[in-house]
Amino acid sequence: MGLTTKRGRIDPTSCTMTFEEGTELERLLLDACEGRRSAAAHNIYWRLRSKPIRDQILSALAPKFIRTCRDLDHFWIYIKSVSPHWEPRRVLVRSEMTPLLDHLEVGNKAPIDIVASAVLQSFDVDGVHAVWQKALLRRHSDPDGAITSARTLLESVCKRILDEAFEVYSEKDDLPALYRAVSQLLTIAPSQHTEEAFKRILGGATSVVEGLGSLRNKIGDAHGQGGRPVRPTARHAQLAVNLAGTMATFLVETWSARSS
Repeated sequence: MGLTTKRGRIDPTSCTMTFEEGTELERLLLDACEGRRSAAAHNIYWRLRSKPIRDQILSALAPKFIRTCRDLDHFWIYIKSVSPHWEPRRVLVRSEMTPLLDHLEVGNKAPIDIVASAVLQSFDVDGVHAVWQKALLRRHSDPDGAITSARTLLESVCKRILDEAFEVYSEKDDLPALYRAVSQLLTIAPSQHTEEAFKRILGGATSVVEGLGSLRNKIGDAHGQGGRPVRPTARHAQLAVNLAGTMATFLVETWSARSS
């Protein structure tokens, strides 16, 4: 059942925000920078603001003033303290809204997001799925952290499968070692197949896992870097998280099919 307030009814399942709604929210804020805050604008702001603050990923991308200013009067008090002039206020709003709008413009979710979320939640909601959600949350706002979470996701899946199979592994085993053990267990190691097409596909899967481990070591936030660090961007994080989600889903579904 949705939440009912004096301004109307909010359906908690319909909080996905469109790019058009994001730009409308920005327009309201830009108008408010000049003191323009009509009654209609207050209601629209309240409705649009509810969308990013109710979505974990969008909330991380939204400006802090969206999360803290519950109406345009609160925002007006805040923005006046930033500058006595209109233009610096407007520059700040545009700058702070850019990450959210960039995300909305290219689409809220990659196709793997929905599939992986369903599979990983049913497999291990408190462990594996929690790591996956952290990777999704960091993907656009914290590329370093997202890459680290991508590797942690695969490590967690491998360990969980080995635990359920009562297979022994060392806590010192790195991701490639864990994946080799799981691939042997699930009969998805390239050496276990003779068909060339399967060998290539499974060999590619192995390369993806090893590459994710190497990427995390070189540009993730798990290790210190030298004087000229390589800084990943959102597109690098998107690639790493999507690949990790795809591989994690494949491993879980293969294990489920084998153990059913």
